[in-house]
Amino acid sequence: MIDVLVVDDDFMVSRINSGFVDRCEGFRVIGEANSGEQALARVAELAPDLVLLDLYLPDVFGLDVISRLRATGHDCDILVVSAARELESVRGAVRRGVVNYLLKPFDFDDLRVRLEQYAAQRASLDNAVISGQTDVDRLLTRTGTAGPAAAPAVPKGMSPETADLVTRALRAADGTLSASECAVLIGISRVSARRYLEHLTVTGSVDVSLRYGVAGRPERRYRWLPAERAGSRSRG
Repeated sequence: MIDVLVVDDDFMVSRINSGFVDRCEGFRVIGEANSGEQALARVAELAPDLVLLDLYLPDVFGLDVISRLRATGHDCDILVVSAARELESVRGAVRRGVVNYLLKPFDFDDLRVRLEQYAAQRASLDNAVISGQTDVDRLLTRTGTAGPAAAPAVPKGMSPETADLVTRALRAADGTLSASECAVLIGISRVSARRYLEHLTVTGSVDVSLRYGVAGRPERRYRWLPAERAGSRSRG
């Protein structure tokens, strides 16, 4: 089980988020905190694996909580759940090594997808065998420590942030993904996932193949192309 501490200044929101976490297989809430100082004390007391951390706390800003945790030697993972949309807040969270950043308001499925991603990343770290640079690069890509190059520019009406999420999902996949599988991984609709995947195919970053079933239309499967292959494909 992955032990989780839920931190939010609103008591009722904290309870709701705790209920969401407990509904996810493999996760359990071992405590709650409603301020930065309480969060620091509860981490020291309970040693959680993961902290769901709001940034707008009544006494200590959430990013400062992360810095103080690291300064005192606590290496628990942090998943930010906050209404803070400022670039500096997101950038500061990324610089402090958070595993994800989920904007409020969100529903159960939004959090579930990110917890499942975190569990998969954690399993990759726990089971990794390093025999060379290729294994290191693969592991860093899976955990998001060394993300892909910036996602290609997207047409009007499409989001660069969503394109980046699709890109990361493809790079981390073993083999290919369908639009439905990609949609589940990053928490968007299948139609939206298909649109972004097709765009990446057009840019030459992604290869598409067809999987034929017993009946019906063949399923389109998408695979991220290594940089050298993507470059040669786009050139010719």
